[in-house]
Amino acid sequence: MSTESAAAEEARTGEGPGVGEESVSVVEESVSVVEESVSVVEGDGEAAGASEAEGAGDGAGASETDASEADASEAGAGADQPSEAEAELAAQRELRERIEKRKAEKDGPIAAGGKLSGTAADLLAAVRAVESGEKPVTRTFAEPPAPRRPAAEAPRPAAPAPAPVSAPVSAPPADAVSAVRAVLSQGGAPESLAERTTALLGEGADLQLREDPWQLLRVPGVRPDHADGFARALLGDECGPGDERRGRALTGWLLEQAAVAGHTALDADVLKAALSQRAVPDPDAAVELAVSEGEVLVFQDALDAAAPAAAQAESEDEEEAELPVRVLFGLERYALAEESLADALARVVNSLDKEEGSDLAAWETAASSVRGSAAELIRAVAAHGLVLHTGGELARLQEPEALLSAARGLGLRVCGAAHTADGRGQLAEGLNGEGSRAADTPEASVATVAGLLSGTEGPGRDAEGALAVDLLVVLDASQLDVETAAMLVESLPDGARLVLSGDPAMLWSAGAGRVFADLLAARICPQIVSRTPDPDPIGELTSGIGIGELNQVEAPGKEVVIVPARDPGEAVHRTVQLVVDSIPRAFSIASESTQVVTVGHGGPAGTRALNVALKERLNPGPGRFGGFDPGDRVAYAPAPGRTVLGQVVGADAVGLRLDCDGTQVVVPKDQVDERVRHAWALTAHQAVGRCWPAVVAVLPGDAASSLTQAWVYTAFSRARRHLSVVHGVDQALARAVAEVPSKPRTTRLERLVRGLVPTGS
Repeated sequence: MSTESAAAEEARTGEGPGVGEESVSVVEESVSVVEESVSVVEGDGEAAGASEAEGAGDGAGASETDASEADASEAGAGADQPSEAEAELAAQRELRERIEKRKAEKDGPIAAGGKLSGTAADLLAAVRAVESGEKPVTRTFAEPPAPRRPAAEAPRPAAPAPAPVSAPVSAPPADAVSAVRAVLSQGGAPESLAERTTALLGEGADLQLREDPWQLLRVPGVRPDHADGFARALLGDECGPGDERRGRALTGWLLEQAAVAGHTALDADVLKAALSQRAVPDPDAAVELAVSEGEVLVFQDALDAAAPAAAQAESEDEEEAELPVRVLFGLERYALAEESLADALARVVNSLDKEEGSDLAAWETAASSVRGSAAELIRAVAAHGLVLHTGGELARLQEPEALLSAARGLGLRVCGAAHTADGRGQLAEGLNGEGSRAADTPEASVATVAGLLSGTEGPGRDAEGALAVDLLVVLDASQLDVETAAMLVESLPDGARLVLSGDPAMLWSAGAGRVFADLLAARICPQIVSRTPDPDPIGELTSGIGIGELNQVEAPGKEVVIVPARDPGEAVHRTVQLVVDSIPRAFSIASESTQVVTVGHGGPAGTRALNVALKERLNPGPGRFGGFDPGDRVAYAPAPGRTVLGQVVGADAVGLRLDCDGTQVVVPKDQVDERVRHAWALTAHQAVGRCWPAVVAVLPGDAASSLTQAWVYTAFSRARRHLSVVHGVDQALARAVAEVPSKPRTTRLERLVRGLVPTGS
């Protein structure tokens, strides 16, 4: 399966403590993702940016694009008002500063949980040497963690107050940029990297590069071979594959690529094997140096294994029995986000007052007015601060609507947050149908997640900076990455209820982490599984795919049509024919209401090739502004990990003018190549959270090895009335549905929340 996003399009590394070529390949896949980088429009994969994954099956992750860079790309909100993306990024910066401050307040390093031997013991010894002062100070995490300060005591996030659009964001001084440009030129690196490198490295960036040329690896899009050549040009014979600066930089770079692929940490064996493949002669030393310099964090996760437990029981002295652990390495950014999210979830679970009998009676009255899974959901929310809800497209719309309406009827402040503007519109329409009160309009009680966090949508924040809600329902919760989820849950006031509604069969988030899947696995709260089926032949087809069965369905109205294609060239031809002629003629569905979904961006039948062919037929033009013309359908990436669909309305000296869901946006001309792409054809992950009257799913023969069950499920379920499948993968489609799950992600959230919240709370 291939997926994409706005910083690196597709790839994901494997999870677990595997060793050997297979383990190494998981990092290599994510590394290949950023090789094309930084064209950041692909809000799809499990990433945020735009580089190509060559046959990497199932995902991509969020690139390490600096928040200040993303802020600089925002436009269209007016000269005096911050844009939605700017406000969101400012809020993210504030969250990171706050949780870093809280982390610094903890009393000393966290003690290791069990005894280690071999390599793990060496690593722990290195960390303790740091703690004792023999090496520079760093932070070391252990699993289970030491007691944390209760999340409820953490300060509330203040309301976002980003700088206005007209103010330049973190623009480096011109003389500093010139100095860096001179160093880059001397080392044979593109001078175009100067401004970005200066912003990333800060003061004295030119001196840092001369002392450690591999610092260039911190710039998105720079590969190890580029950095090696740069270092040779600057240092000559003084550098080589075994240079400790190179090993340290590669350690951080590999972890960043793992995050692009969705991981928040990497198993020690996988990381060291990947370093070996990059010609690092002593991976252990490279990792230890990165840890001692505070650039990488080490974790020890206790393993729940029956065999070691039995061995321990047989031991005469249980205190001497070694506890098995898994050693993981990760970047501080994601470690802080996971720990902050775990703390915040514990607060949500524990802060609800469960002794309000009259309130429970009122909730029961509301539940009795509906039936089935909706009633179960209302009853669960009445008694618990955190509830997980799963189901298909129809269930995840109707049942949260019933819950929000019931809670509003009880006088609670409610808000429903969707992944996309399309989902927000459907939710608002459903709430209107329920007869919402005039004093609590749908406009104030529905939002996108990004708009809610930025303050441009939803109910806003109270005097303490918390969201002004008593109940927050998040749709498409499977799309929450760990950083967004942390900021969202941290923003809830004490006593607020949280419902996460998602589909476990859907593709995972574009950013690092697998929040919804981890919480389902942790079983720390009620889980309501909807029994509301998706109707019609398309719903029947996708329901079967969700359980691993590719069934033939009766489609008397040609709701599902299979169109064979012998090769990618024919697949492109058939797709254009369907969009331009066949579907409009047979189903009266206009071409602009038909969406093409394909496996990847590259290749002869990827989004690039399909968009070229579709533009030629649907909106031909010279592409006067960066390849775009008025009327072009486009995907715009306002921030890493987000994709907004729109249409080109014009262009001028300022930039490309777009209409995105009724909002006028101006993309500066120097950012068009990185932020905007044509969107007649999308990847499946870009399409998550949206549905169209008709969808053409393109499965060319060269995509057979990239298909997974989650990709097929996501792509096929985007259609409301008609689904055409341009089929060129023979038996690979059925095999993917039955046998090919999503590639796992290595995360720590499940263990963290289990340590903070009793199972079944």
